[in-house]
Amino acid sequence: MSLVTALRHGDIVELQLARAPVNALNPALCHDLRNALGTAIAEGAQGVLLSGGPKVFSAGLDVPYLLSLGDDRHALMTAWQTFFDTALALAASPIPVVAALAGHAPAGGCVLALCCDYRVMASGPYRIGLNETQVGLVAPEGIQRLMRRVVGTYRAERLLVAGEMLESEAALAVGLVDELVEIDHVAIRARVWLEQLLTLPRQAMLQTRSVARADLIEAMQPEHIRLQHFIESWYEPSTQQALKALIAKLGK
Repeated sequence: MSLVTALRHGDIVELQLARAPVNALNPALCHDLRNALGTAIAEGAQGVLLSGGPKVFSAGLDVPYLLSLGDDRHALMTAWQTFFDTALALAASPIPVVAALAGHAPAGGCVLALCCDYRVMASGPYRIGLNETQVGLVAPEGIQRLMRRVVGTYRAERLLVAGEMLESEAALAVGLVDELVEIDHVAIRARVWLEQLLTLPRQAMLQTRSVARADLIEAMQPEHIRLQHFIESWYEPSTQQALKALIAKLGK
């Protein structure tokens, strides 16, 4: 059974993350998302809407699962590579992808959203951001480029260094998301935005989009992720301590 539900809306396919309760990104979910995106493109979709659960788009990487891998560096590298491959697939999609964020989108959830063309988020006390430093991790250069691309160099530095999570109004103010609507209307508004985009002359729109997003694809290349270096830092004692503290906090 797939962890991604595909819903057809005319020329648009909605890919809904469906791993309860918070769409934590384990290898199976990432694999299913990448496959579902490829299938939608192969079957002629003109655009894709990426959505998650109510109140949580995706809580990011499945940290309990990753910690359970212990010293199995090969398994850990495979899990992270699967995530980065999925993010790259979104970034490199030949058709537009809009993110419908009906809730929180921390860390890996934010990365997926940043790889989309446009982000519609629920108004209210929902938060988005790259909070890696708060759990002892360093966001790879490629991921930092994603943030700089949408909020600017200095603002990205401040957010990344602090690992700051922004509530929806603040996220809109700095350009991290593009629109806010009531939570029940997020997917509908995202689809309307995509439908409007698809009314443009198709080849001109797609070719312009391809040129405009070349830097996004470049950011996600292996030399800017440096996965081996990232894995080494994962095993730093301070990082392990921070990650285990996070799990303990979540378990309360």
